[in-house]
Amino acid sequence: MIEIGKKTTNGIEKENPLDDITDANHNEDEINGRLEENEADRGPLPMDICASTASSSSAIPNIDVTVLRGHTSEVFTCAWNPAGSLLASGAGDSTARIWTMDKPSVPNMQNGPSSVVLRHFMETPNSESKDVTTLDWNAEGTLLATGSNDGRVKMWSERGDLITSLNEHNGPVFSLKWNKKGDFLLSGSRDKTVIVWDVKTAERKQHFKFHSATVLDVDWRSNFSFATCSSDSMIYVCKVGTDRPLKTFAGHQGEVNAIKWDPTGSLLASCSDDFTAKIWTMKEDNCLINLNEHTKEIYTVRWSPTGTGTDNPNRQLVLASASFDSTIKLWDVEAGRILDTLYGHRDAVYSVAFSPNGEYLASGSLDKCVHVWSVKEARIVKSYRGEDGIFEVCWNNKGDKIAACFANNVVCVFDFHM
Repeated sequence: MIEIGKKTTNGIEKENPLDDITDANHNEDEINGRLEENEADRGPLPMDICASTASSSSAIPNIDVTVLRGHTSEVFTCAWNPAGSLLASGAGDSTARIWTMDKPSVPNMQNGPSSVVLRHFMETPNSESKDVTTLDWNAEGTLLATGSNDGRVKMWSERGDLITSLNEHNGPVFSLKWNKKGDFLLSGSRDKTVIVWDVKTAERKQHFKFHSATVLDVDWRSNFSFATCSSDSMIYVCKVGTDRPLKTFAGHQGEVNAIKWDPTGSLLASCSDDFTAKIWTMKEDNCLINLNEHTKEIYTVRWSPTGTGTDNPNRQLVLASASFDSTIKLWDVEAGRILDTLYGHRDAVYSVAFSPNGEYLASGSLDKCVHVWSVKEARIVKSYRGEDGIFEVCWNNKGDKIAACFANNVVCVFDFHM
């Protein structure tokens, strides 16, 4: 897996792709050549959009952008508090921050909205970098969990008070997820293990040691069962209180970068360095559907908040996959077919996120651009160009703000309205 400074495999630091970001001012011949190549390989483009830039009418105006400054290194991860206007961010400067975003956007403010700094370094802050690699709010928005390269998982109050530090991992923590009930916290690490933490006692509930390499992602299926994936190419479905996996999914030929259960917990999507995304079900040992239209590594997958089990039950369930081939693909999983390919980025796409109503998809890329797409029309409706690569994008629960983490140490918040 190509690194973004937060995930490593077998203890070896991999090359940061930001070092290879091509100059943003591609000439027109290069852009047109790339589009022609895409057309030759995949047929006509599904939308009328120039890959070099979004139309001026879709550009997000400065008045709708707030630039949050304070981090002193790349910002890897961000998440909105589900119950309010707080935004959490984690960076390579050994800190997380909680920003208060309850005021209108103020473009390019020097100080930005107020923030609380959550320090993650150990007693020797000048030692090896302790990147804050992952974070997650509980469903009530009362607790924030952060994970770091120092192997520690910390829990904080929404005001930024440290509640506890969980110190049993022996390597960087790359993924953290609360269960819906909020009584268990799940963490995956480079030490090849997954730990379920009992939140009430702040102690380890269970330690799972099934993987043979770095655990890259975890996701809860229910309040007691969850899936894990690893650079060993394996996926396991486990249950709290059970010593062996409920299910073992083998089929990927490369590192499995991300996994995600659909809203009902019946389908598990995975994506890999083997250029494929796969759909799994507990009823089958082999993958149910193999999605193999990408031409490079797939870094992440996301389900739309639509269909059975969501607030939008009458709308189609869609899976989005983001790839280093610079495209995003939308899939009709029930039919096992591709709906659309979204062309518009010019470099690796690291993050995608659906709006709460499922009508829009935000994406962030190493090409320095955030795009917001109409899912129905498969076109860019809003776009913003920053000053460096983007590692993550996320929506607030109202669907009127989008946050994006940049490699030049800032977080940008966009007011979204059509």
